[in-house]
Amino acid sequence: MSSRHRLPKGRPDSGNESPETADTTEVTDNTEAAETAEAPVTEGAGTGDAAETAEAETAEAATAEAETAETETPEAETAEYPEESTESADALEAAKVAKRKTDWPRVLAYGVLPGLALLLALGAGFARWEYVASDYGALPPAASDQNPSPAMDSIAAAKDSTIKMLSYKPDTVEQELNSARDLLTGEFRDSYTSLINDVVIPGAKQKQISAVASVPAAASVSADPTHAVVLVFVNQTVVVGQDLPSDTASSVRVTLEKVDSRWLISEFEPV
Repeated sequence: MSSRHRLPKGRPDSGNESPETADTTEVTDNTEAAETAEAPVTEGAGTGDAAETAEAETAEAATAEAETAETETPEAETAEYPEESTESADALEAAKVAKRKTDWPRVLAYGVLPGLALLLALGAGFARWEYVASDYGALPPAASDQNPSPAMDSIAAAKDSTIKMLSYKPDTVEQELNSARDLLTGEFRDSYTSLINDVVIPGAKQKQISAVASVPAAASVSADPTHAVVLVFVNQTVVVGQDLPSDTASSVRVTLEKVDSRWLISEFEPV
């Protein structure tokens, strides 16, 4: 081989490449082109998988939130119920305490007052029984001509004696009032005697005083066979000389004692 046809080492001629080298280069280029063509497909597939994964994660997240909301709703309701439960418990406790407390007005109305009324009724009945059993409770005998009622008899005596004690004229004053003195008894008789002798009789004679008494009503306060009290209502008209008459009205508590079958006045108290 001549030197003109010898190639330098390491510098092959591109136009004179061997068939094997060309084939190798072509195969390599085809492989790279195939890989380049497949690359977009792979990237597209990866993008689709990512979208499906995102959608799945979104669905799972929504499901989880729904479950969380359902879980939180009972908790919220449970959070509200304890307050109502507490209020109900407080109300029940208050009701129990109110029941345990004593209703004093009801006890007083239905327990104490009826008891007091019963005790008073029993006491009154016992007092009445003792009074009837005593001498003061003895009923007077029936009124008759032979045995008049002490009450009616004492009322009649009180009315008649009061009129005579308070009625007189200037000319007959001494006789009239001394006659009325005989209807009295005890210390009151002595007091009346002193009054008429020292004041009434001399004044009536000197000033020409006249008096007229009347008893429009009388009532028995108490009466037994020997002692009686009568309430007497008295009207008295007094005339002094030539003056106009003056009228007075009064009420007197008259006490009488039965002396020798006669009712005599022992007390004469204006009321």
